[in-house]
Parts: sequence; structure tokens; C-alpha cells
Amino acid sequence: MAFTIGRKGTYIEQVISEHFNISLLARGDGSEIMIQTIARDNLFYIYPSDNASVLEFFYILQGEMICELDGEKIKLGQNDYYTATNLEHPIHFTALTDVVYLWVITEPTFYQLSESITKLINIVDEVEKKDRYTYKHSERVSEYAVKIAKKLMLTKEKLENLYIASLLHDIGKIHTPGEILNKPGKLTDEEFSIIKRHPLDGAEMVKNLYYEDIATIIEQHHERLNGSGYPQKLKGQEILFEARIIAVSDTFDAMTEDRAYRKAYDTQYAIDELKRLVNTHYDKEVVDAFEEILKEEGRI
Repeated sequence: MAFTIGRKGTYIEQVISEHFNISLLARGDGSEIMIQTIARDNLFYIYPSDNASVLEFFYILQGEMICELDGEKIKLGQNDYYTATNLEHPIHFTALTDVVYLWVITEPTFYQLSESITKLINIVDEVEKKDRYTYKHSERVSEYAVKIAKKLMLTKEKLENLYIASLLHDIGKIHTPGEILNKPGKLTDEEFSIIKRHPLDGAEMVKNLYYEDIATIIEQHHERLNGSGYPQKLKGQEILFEARIIAVSDTFDAMTEDRAYRKAYDTQYAIDELKRLVNTHYDKEVVDAFEEILKEEGRI
């Protein structure tokens, strides 16, 4: 027999980040019960499980969100709930306010929110503090990348890998001096060689994560189809598809935000430039999908 009383604010384990926190309240027989808070304006997802019999149950305790289902946007609020089992595709949500919900799942999942990933995301935050022009850059890149992946119907595993890799893609810049990151003029060859180390440094920093291919995706996100990229000068199919998605997302965000050496370009110019470099630098399927997304959102 086992009977446990939990007091307010207690938990087995907790993971906290800038955008969410999640507390594991109880577990047993493969099931877990959690409380999760999602910060306002953030995207989040329910992914199809590899096990068709897995049941997930969510009960909204506080806040409002939008659920995107079969092309329809459904507003959900306090005391609404939803269940998921045997999903074929990810279900996407947007938090309209800070949202708190109870989450019950019949397979272990909390381990995926490991302390090591939280620490790495905190390092990314430190990188973006060093470079005043890239505040929230990784967050925006991950948002673009996931939208592209959704449009192209990537598998659950690839979507998860892409999401984590895109959040961490610039983590290696923690080793790049701030004066180089913020230099207003053209970089010297020596300074650019230092910049070019960050994909390898980032891959080294994440190599022990249990997410497959994360290190390789990060290492390849500055590779270009014609071999003009770095650090390995890979070409075409040698570059992982997830890395090609981040390349487009990363370049678009860099062009549409202010930099030390220039003001931001507008959205149409940025997508036109990506299209101009299709098949030499960027993957056509990825660029076409991104252009479609920007049109759907009314940005071009």
C-alpha cells in the first residue's frame, strides 16, 4: 500500500526556463502527473507518440491558449481540457496569457526535460547578452524552423531534434569575444576564423545529449549546398535536412533584424535573397515552404 500527501509547492523534480516550468508531482507504472506553466506568447506542441496506446490528458487550471486543429483556431481557457492518443500529426498551441495546466501521460516523458538542456539554454541566453543585436535570435530561429518543419510534415523525432538544435545552434558563440560579435565594421580574416569556430564548439558542448543528431545539426547549420559554407565545406545531401532548415531560418532572422554593421532589411527583400540563392546556398524545398508560411501570415 502507498498513500502520499503532497503540499502546495512541493514536487519530485522541477525544470525551470525563461519560457516554461514543469513540475513532476507523481509517477508510477510508467505514468506521470505534472503541472506545467507556459509563458505568454510561446508556441508549444503535443507530439504523436511512438506508442499508439499512450494517453495524454491536459486540464487547464489558469490562462488562455489557442489550439490549431485541422486548420481551425480554437480558444481554450480555465477548466477546459483535452486528451490525445494515437495522433498522426503534432497539435500546435499558442499561449495567449501565462498558462498553467495539469498534464497526465501514460508513458515516461519528464526525463526529456533534463537539467543539462536547461543549463545549455541558459548558456544561449548568456550568448545573446554578449551580442546586443541577437537578443531572442535563437528563439525566433526555432519558431521559424518549427513552422517550416510543420509545413513539410517532418516526423516527431526530427521535429524534436530540430527544435532543440535550433534553440542551441549558436551556443558555441559563448567562446567568441564580445568585441568580435559586436564589431560594426568588416571582420578581419583572423576575426572571421574565430567566428567560424562556433558550430564546432557548439557541437562539442551538446555531444552528450540523448537527442540524436543534435550535435551534427548544430555543426552543419552554416554549411551551404555548393560547399561554400563552414566548418567542413559540405555539399548538397551531405548536409542534414534539419541543418538546411536552420540555415534558412537563421539567415532570414539575421537579415530582418538590426546588426552592428547595418539596419534590418524588410521581409520581402530577405525572402527574395533566399530565393536568389536557392540550390547554391539554400534548399529549395525549405525556402519554398518558408515563403508559403510568410504569405499565409501576411508578412509578404
